[in-house]
Amino acid sequence: MAEFTVNAHRFDPYKNFKFLVLWDGRVVAGVSKISPLKRTTEVVKHRHGGDPSSPRKSAGRTEFEAITLERGVTHDAEFDRWANKVWLVGAGRGAESSLRDFRKDIVIQVLNEAGQVALAYKVYRAWPSEYQILGELDANTNAVAIQSLKLECEGWERDYEVAEPEEPAIQNPA
Repeated sequence: MAEFTVNAHRFDPYKNFKFLVLWDGRVVAGVSKISPLKRTTEVVKHRHGGDPSSPRKSAGRTEFEAITLERGVTHDAEFDRWANKVWLVGAGRGAESSLRDFRKDIVIQVLNEAGQVALAYKVYRAWPSEYQILGELDANTNAVAIQSLKLECEGWERDYEVAEPEEPAIQNPA
């Protein structure tokens, strides 16, 4: 039985190196790394007085871990603009933040090898809790300058409306 319904010939899972991040309906430039989407549900142990000594377990509070986006430093100012909505130095008279529109829903798209959207995840009510404008600068290395944006969120879910794309066949030139 194949895991893929549209592409029954495919047995390999999707790779982790082709993805896009979108907010405000636009692709965010240059995101090269995303931390895992992870949620944890607490275990509540309880026991009735007459039960045997082994406890029963039920689900408690669920928490969603922060998501960190990393990218090379570019002229694109999207990270700056969003982080500045949470806190901006010198905004005046103790109003360093604007809580009016600092939360965003974002979309993470996983692409197949052909560049088609294979999976998508919606992240709800995200906001920047940590912003690193520049990583370590070192004249003795040969590396890209990295910036990161840590996003707190109130949950995420897979977008089941994204259907498995039919992968294109490659034609050999004659």
